[in-house]
Amino acid sequence: MATIILEVPDESLVAKVKQACKMFMGVTSVKVKKKPSRPFLYDPETGKYLNDESIKAIEDAINGNDVTQYGSLDEFYKEMGL
Repeated sequence: MATIILEVPDESLVAKVKQACKMFMGVTSVKVKKKPSRPFLYDPETGKYLNDESIKAIEDAINGNDVTQYGSLDEFYKEMGL
């Protein structure tokens, strides 16, 4: 068995494309799966996808939002009271 993946950018054409694919000889199943608005982050250690709060924290870190930088590890420890 083989799988063919089609990307249809025009949402209004999805039903027609699905119907057309069903008419091909040998096609046993046609499934429509919408692409998520943003990618899900997967944690292979736990086997789970990250929740919205975790994704926002990662995006904030990437974009430099609410990020504090320290000149050294000692400076970090001092700020943390360690």
